[in-house]
Amino acid sequence: MIGSIIGTGVFALPSALAPYGPISLVAFAAVTVGALALALTFGALSKRTSSSGGPYVYAREAFGEFAGFLNAWSYWITAWAGNAAIVVAWVGYVEVFVNTGHQVGGSVLIALVGLWIPAAVNLTGVRNTGAFQVITTVVKFVPLIFMATIGLLFVDPDNFGPFNAGGQSTLGAISAAAAIALFSYLGLEAASVVAGRVREPGRNVPRATVYGTLACAVIYILGTLAVFGTVSHGALGSSTAPFTDAANNIFGGTWAGNTVAVAAIVSGIGALNGWTMLCAEMPYAAARDGLFPAAFARTRGTSGVPIFGIVVSTVLASLITVFSYTRFDDVFTKIVLLSVLTAVIPYLFSAAAQLYWVLVRGRDGLTLGRLVRDVTVAALAMAFSYWSIQGSGYQTVYYGLFVLLLGLPVYVWLKRTRHEGEAPDGPAPAASDKSSGSAAAVLPGPRAPETTPARLPGRRTTVVRFRRSTRRDQH
Repeated sequence: MIGSIIGTGVFALPSALAPYGPISLVAFAAVTVGALALALTFGALSKRTSSSGGPYVYAREAFGEFAGFLNAWSYWITAWAGNAAIVVAWVGYVEVFVNTGHQVGGSVLIALVGLWIPAAVNLTGVRNTGAFQVITTVVKFVPLIFMATIGLLFVDPDNFGPFNAGGQSTLGAISAAAAIALFSYLGLEAASVVAGRVREPGRNVPRATVYGTLACAVIYILGTLAVFGTVSHGALGSSTAPFTDAANNIFGGTWAGNTVAVAAIVSGIGALNGWTMLCAEMPYAAARDGLFPAAFARTRGTSGVPIFGIVVSTVLASLITVFSYTRFDDVFTKIVLLSVLTAVIPYLFSAAAQLYWVLVRGRDGLTLGRLVRDVTVAALAMAFSYWSIQGSGYQTVYYGLFVLLLGLPVYVWLKRTRHEGEAPDGPAPAASDKSSGSAAAVLPGPRAPETTPARLPGRRTTVVRFRRSTRRDQH
């Protein structure tokens, strides 16, 4: 999970936060509290089901299939748009060695290579993807831990610049900086998204989610503080590789900065590797339930590689990367805000689902202290999600709402296809395949309207039907 959270994005974050000044460190601390609330929420929700899908499963089981579809659609956008943001930051560190003049054509070419290498690794199977992730995760920690420890010894207060450099109100500056800082925590839900592929998910997913977020929080805040204090405020705002500049300022010369750049490059590839898998995993889970185009459920090989989801998501990430390089000056920030907004929507639904399960379905089995704790954490996660949407800015909310609503025609088409595929007397129930990571495992909760997932080529279809007071769930 840490491999998906820590990517090249955190290596570029100090430059994106520099226009706001050191007040962005306050925003980072506030975001960390919200991220921990979300991590605890996802940890609690993951104990209710071992199925893959994460926010999609939670929203669908709490609020119905349309909410599930919206979450799957929004998270899918987050995944491939986030890959575009990661690769833009990754390019900044690659260009420490090549295309040092930052010509747009060269940057675009490097970005496309960075997107398609992880896609190729994912297409070879889950085992290779996991091994690649372990290696890159180990390497990426080296420069971050160095800056979060040794780097703090070289902090010069004169480098920080004005506390509120952007000139906004204190609350406005914190909110705006927080929306950018949240990008560094995207992926905290990764373990729940692939829960169906995790051993002992009820035990391991909550631990990975909470402890992984805590570890990242410590490294992020201390590392960003060190970069702010070792690179002048003026230079930091225009830097494309701030951790490299910080290392060079500490040791002199370029060897230290080059070493950090290599680690950042490896880190970026590792994050892209993990997120490419998530790009396919969420729509795969939804497609198996008939709530995403059936092509996303097609797999290859014994490990079940969702080829279509990987390829399509990488193509879309490539397109938005090319578009951003040719249209925007602050490419990284623009894509970051879009991916954060589309991620916060599933976070919001997940926090609401947890409140629903605790207050409506689970309160009888909880002590008063446990009830108060769970409600407080879920309410904090929900409030944090609303705050993050507000801090994204009007333009980002406009674009984010637009791409989210593009899913409505897709949902209508899916409903029409499912309706036409139904037999006059309704299809007979089929056995579910829980071991394959299907999102069909049903959480304890209210009876939902009778639904019939579309039949997918080459797969048995899970059918869960509810009639009045009798629940029939074929397993």
